[in-house]
Amino acid sequence: MYFSEFPTIPYDAEGNGKFKDVKNLLRRVGVRAKVKTNTMLYDTYDVKNGETPESIAFKLYDDAELHWVIMLINNITDRFHDWPLTEAQFLQFINDKYDNVNAVHHYEISQQSGDTKKKINIGTDNTDYPAATAITNYEHEQEVQDNKRKIRLLDPSYIGQFVEEYKSLIKESII
Repeated sequence: MYFSEFPTIPYDAEGNGKFKDVKNLLRRVGVRAKVKTNTMLYDTYDVKNGETPESIAFKLYDDAELHWVIMLINNITDRFHDWPLTEAQFLQFINDKYDNVNAVHHYEISQQSGDTKKKINIGTDNTDYPAATAITNYEHEQEVQDNKRKIRLLDPSYIGQFVEEYKSLIKESII
């Protein structure tokens, strides 16, 4: 459904003057800032191990092909790098990336004012902050994955309106 709405453009792939109509994959539609900040339209959701955009779309909207709505709302452009890994993929990833998953990745200290629960990354040297907490490569990558798990889902009662507006906007001329 997502690509079917993209406009077609003439394209000469070989540079020989023989044009073919192809989907304009560079065409984009963004979610308006007002829509993004309207908390009434969204629920927060923690992606569970093994869930995909398709499985969540099916569960929420009864249509797996609406996975692109979840991706668009969460600014996910790369399914393989922006979506959380399964546990097995995560273990393979960190073992491939690091020689020692338990080595220090960086050090953190607590913020002293405002939200004191917030941690500040002070880098790989704790000389100036000997009481800083060491964060291992595993802990760092786990936090990255945990942040990817926190997504927003469009309330199902707005899905029809959202899709129709998307269809209208994607077809608008940019010339």
